[in-house]
Amino acid sequence: MLELASRTHLDWLEAEAIFILREIAAETEKPVLLFSGGKDSAVLLKLAEKAFSPAALPFPLLHVDTGHNYPEVIQFRDQRAAELKASLIIRTVDESIARGSVVLRHAHASRNGAQATTLLEAIEEFKFDACLGGARRDEEKARAKERIVSFRDAFGQWDPKAQRPELWNIFNTRIHPDENLRVFPISNWTELDVWQYIKQENIALPSIYYSHQREVVERQGLIVPITPLTPLLEGEQASWRDVRFRTVGDISCTCPVLSLAATPDDIIAETALATVTERGSTRMDDQTSESSMELRKKQGYF
Repeated sequence: MLELASRTHLDWLEAEAIFILREIAAETEKPVLLFSGGKDSAVLLKLAEKAFSPAALPFPLLHVDTGHNYPEVIQFRDQRAAELKASLIIRTVDESIARGSVVLRHAHASRNGAQATTLLEAIEEFKFDACLGGARRDEEKARAKERIVSFRDAFGQWDPKAQRPELWNIFNTRIHPDENLRVFPISNWTELDVWQYIKQENIALPSIYYSHQREVVERQGLIVPITPLTPLLEGEQASWRDVRFRTVGDISCTCPVLSLAATPDDIIAETALATVTERGSTRMDDQTSESSMELRKKQGYF
């Protein structure tokens, strides 16, 4: 009893996530871990390392690369995979564009939503039956509707009204050929939990998660970085500000926030006072409509 009483909430969250990782590895034939190099996937990869150490990971890593990622994140992705000697599969939106399966509205359009098509093509190519991802329920309304083990039909589509019950940590992983599971071992974590775990486990992250100087402009209530993909518009005036990224993705739709937080402790303190979710304060593509994320998920998005 004393041992149980001494456990922290992070111990319980870690134990749940490790249980899920081991269950999926045992119950599915070709699982894969989605690894972008972002903070949530870095935490998920650390949990997988703990779940199966000292053995190698029983599944490869997969990154669906938009081609518009921050270079610090891509460098970290490659470095972390090399450290674990993990198999890293990279499939790109550029390859989907070349095949004609993705058509953008214009050359500089966000490629974030287009990742769904590339992911479905990778699932078909490698016959993956379960994709382990770092999504959390507190991120966004559509993700709050997800089960831990989320069923996708033969077309890669998600129906939020037809999900499987999850009673007593029993997961239904039965699928027919061409169907797929998306599995979210850290569903019950919050952004604050993630940062507390990063501190506890001393998990390395891309440098852009911490405060740094960047040229930005205020646009539609967001802090937009000045890049070749997000250039300064006529009449705007840029300035160099202290910023950090709460979440990372396609450069064309991911914004930093003003911050001086340079350590996990600083970010934990800042996150505890935040009143807007990380996606709500940083993602241009989620601001197009109330249901934008749910529509993308129905089409096969993460």
